[in-house]
Amino acid sequence: MIDASRLRRLTVHGWFLVMIAAFTVLVAVCAVMGAVMIERTSSLSDELTTRISPAAIEASQMQKALIDQETGVRGFLLTGRQEFLQPYAEGVAAEQLSSAQVAAHVGDRPDLLAELNAISDKAAAWRRDYAEPMTAERRDDGSVPGVTVEAGKQAFDEIRTMLERQNGRLAQLRESSRVELFRAEQLRNWAFLAMLVLFPLAMVGMAVLLRRAVVRPLDQLRMASREIAAGDFEHAIPARGPADIREVAEDVDLMRVRIVQALGDSHRQQVLLREQAADLDAQAVELRRSNAELEQFAYVASHDLQEPLRKVATFCQLLEKRYGEVLDERGKQYIRFAVDGATRMQVLINDLLRFSRVGRVYDDREPVELEETLDKVIDDLSAPIEESGARFERPGKLPTVVGDPTMLRLLWQNLISNAIKFRDPAREPLIRIGCEPGVDGWDFSVADNGIGVEPEFADKIFVIFQRLHSREQYSGTGIGLAMCKKIVENHGGRIWLDTGYTGGARLCFTLPATTLPATTLPATTQSATTQSATTQPATTQPVSTLPADPGIDHEGNSS
Repeated sequence: MIDASRLRRLTVHGWFLVMIAAFTVLVAVCAVMGAVMIERTSSLSDELTTRISPAAIEASQMQKALIDQETGVRGFLLTGRQEFLQPYAEGVAAEQLSSAQVAAHVGDRPDLLAELNAISDKAAAWRRDYAEPMTAERRDDGSVPGVTVEAGKQAFDEIRTMLERQNGRLAQLRESSRVELFRAEQLRNWAFLAMLVLFPLAMVGMAVLLRRAVVRPLDQLRMASREIAAGDFEHAIPARGPADIREVAEDVDLMRVRIVQALGDSHRQQVLLREQAADLDAQAVELRRSNAELEQFAYVASHDLQEPLRKVATFCQLLEKRYGEVLDERGKQYIRFAVDGATRMQVLINDLLRFSRVGRVYDDREPVELEETLDKVIDDLSAPIEESGARFERPGKLPTVVGDPTMLRLLWQNLISNAIKFRDPAREPLIRIGCEPGVDGWDFSVADNGIGVEPEFADKIFVIFQRLHSREQYSGTGIGLAMCKKIVENHGGRIWLDTGYTGGARLCFTLPATTLPATTLPATTQSATTQSATTQPATTQPVSTLPADPGIDHEGNSS
């Protein structure tokens, strides 16, 4: 027995270990008992169903086969008709098969096996000494001595007696096995019932002991701590229960004397926090003023700064129209350079404005059907899609996310235009849009079979004004992918280049969902497939007809 002083030194962990050890021993004992009972009943059931009962059935079949032999021989001797020997031949084959089966089932019982061998030897002797000689004599001269027939009948009666004795022993063995199995099953059921009763009683006893030894001291410590927290700093903390709980109570009681000092420090911290809050309010006012100035700048950039560009482009076009006949090819080229420069400057201004407004002006968060948004983008790009012969593979149904509809539409348009712009001249563009549930929302991808991006430029393409190709090869301002990154990050996601993708470029990004996805996409897709559609790089147009939402290239260019 454990004395009181040793129990008093136990910690909460020690008490739990004692409870777990006791419960483990109980479970182990019950498990061993259950396993023994189950194994006993299982072995008895297998012995009865797979050996004794089949042996009894085969013994009956063997008896029937021997009787068929005797019946066939008797019929042939009486009538002389050859067909009566057919049951005899079949009975011999059936007897041998049944005898082998019975021997296989009772091989572990020497007495039954010896009796079976005696029956087989006796049957073989009957066939050798009586059945075969009598049938041979009947075939030769058509008569058989009555003495021989009577002797054969007596020999078979001995076989019949041995068969009945064998069947009786097998039946008795089967009955005794059934009784033993029934008793074992009863003992097993009582053992399991005792376990079912013992487990709740043991659990209740352990719970009562655990409450008295651990839970009650913890409750006392909790109530005393709450009284101190309510302001009663003179209340003493009782030190009862396991050793570690007593130590905690003593430490809390020591901490009580420092609470007043902590309260004074707290008051000083509150004053400091108020001062910091006032500073933050002043910074917020300054930030709002700065945002207002940025709005004014955006207005000037979108109207006043673009007006001279429109004039330059317009008057250059009028100059070419009026004096085109007197200008040589170089002069016309200069005019086209001027128009193209003004156009690209206006595109750059629009892209910079749109880039600066992401997350600041366009921030109308609402549920957005990405399926409908993507359909609108493909419809807007129908002309370049048809011209380039591009095809799309899309999921059966895109999900709903929370975000800004305008920005998400611009995200789709930039990525799709980018995929078409950098297509491989040797094949038609194929754009695969993927979507699958992610950890915190949805994972999307836009893959193409174009010229691709080298892995070392995976980060560079998302930097504003970064280009991988010259403007003569591919037009653009270098803002598109930077804008896509800003849109995705403003929605709480991230965007990256899949450097392991070959045969083109694959851009992946994540977006949060209205609710976390519980199921995968419909099975109508093939690793992110859908309807056909396409895209094409945007071309340089006059200032008055610039596209509202330019596409982007792999370097982050907006076309």
